[in-house]
Amino acid sequence: MAALGYSDRVHHALAYAAKHHDREVRRGTRTPYFTTPASVAVILTRYGRDEDTVVAGVLQPAVEDLLRDGESADGVRARLLDKFGAAAVDAVLGAARRRYDDDGMEFSAEEQRADALARFAAMGDASRWAFAAHEVHDASALLADLRRTQFPDAVWGRFAEGRGARARWYAQAAEGMAAAGFDGAATAELRAAAEALAEHAAAAAGR
Repeated sequence: MAALGYSDRVHHALAYAAKHHDREVRRGTRTPYFTTPASVAVILTRYGRDEDTVVAGVLQPAVEDLLRDGESADGVRARLLDKFGAAAVDAVLGAARRRYDDDGMEFSAEEQRADALARFAAMGDASRWAFAAHEVHDASALLADLRRTQFPDAVWGRFAEGRGARARWYAQAAEGMAAAGFDGAATAELRAAAEALAEHAAAAAGR
């Protein structure tokens, strides 16, 4: 696959994300949340993904916010279609976490992650890559924070479910992706980050 050079549509997606996340910061930090979609774009480009997939990865957090705030998938599609095209919009809607189950019951955050992983096997390729890139980013960013801090408990304290559960989630995501046939370098990268996080969690528990 040819390397992705400058893309006006990716630039537009980054601008859209920057505006949407303008006042947000990463949980427990002062880092602008916009670093997440920007980093996901870098990850997807590093893995040689096409423009539609990069756009989907950039837009995924904003789309999940819109869905969480009650906008329908059709409403999101109508909002974004002319700006970003059907392929990118379908990909991001395919990867986005659902707020409600098929019976209309609201998912917890943990259930949203599990539901997305359960749907992974049926996702299109671009949606799979968007999902994978976000998991790689989230696990890697957490690992980087742990490696640079002198106060690991404060980093783990960002997550209500606790350090062990968070580390296990990334391992579960990697294994679920592999079981669905998505077992390349991105899955290996996530698995390695999950193993390193598990080591940090065990060290913290042993103190």
